[in-house]
Amino acid sequence: MLKKIIPTSLLILLFSWSMLLKAEPVGYETLSQAQPTNNPAKVEVIEFFWYGCPHCYDFEPLLRKWEQNLPDYVEFIRQPAVFSSLWGKHAKAYFTAEALGVVDKVHADFFDAIQVKKQKLEDEDQLAKFFAEHGVDEEQFRAAYNSFLVDTKMRQAGAIAARYGVTGVPAIIINGKYKTNGPLAGSHEKMIEIMNQLIEQERANLSK
Repeated sequence: MLKKIIPTSLLILLFSWSMLLKAEPVGYETLSQAQPTNNPAKVEVIEFFWYGCPHCYDFEPLLRKWEQNLPDYVEFIRQPAVFSSLWGKHAKAYFTAEALGVVDKVHADFFDAIQVKKQKLEDEDQLAKFFAEHGVDEEQFRAAYNSFLVDTKMRQAGAIAARYGVTGVPAIIINGKYKTNGPLAGSHEKMIEIMNQLIEQERANLSK
C-alpha cells in the first residue's frame, strides 16, 4: 500500500509544481488576446485615467517623473476612460487639449482643478474659460472642441477600454499584451516597477 501512495504523492507534487510554473506572475495580467500597437518599432505603454479619480491623481506625479526619463524605444499614450457621461466630459477636455497640442500645459492643472479646487469643468463654456487661462484662444478652443477629430476620439474611447479589458483606473497596458493596475501591483510605485520590467522584456521583441 505504501508503495502505491508514494508514486501518487510524487505525481501530485510534480503537477502542483508545474501549475506554479505556469501561474501568472504577480503584479500584472496577460491579456486574453494581444492587441496591435501603433508602432511595432517601439514598446507601447497606454495609461487609462480619469481626472475625477483620486487614485489617478495620486499616480500622476510618479507617472510624470517616469515619463521624463523615457528611452526612445518607448511610446507613451494617455487614454481617458469613458465609463459615464461625466467621465466623457472630462475625456473630451483631454482630447481637445491633445488636438490643440497643449496637453503639457493643461494636464496637471486640470487634475488640480478637479481634485483640489473642486472646480466644475464639464460644459463648453467652463472649459473654454479654463483653456483661456492657459493661453488658448477661445475661438481655437471651440473649434477643436467641436471638431470631427475630437468627436471621433470620443466615439472610439469606450471601445478602446473594452478591447483591453479595462474596467477601472488607473490602468496601464504594456505593448498590447499586459495589464497592470493598483490592485494587481499592490501600489503605484510597484506599478512603475512592473511597467519598466515588462518594457525591457518587450524590447527584445521589437521589429528592426
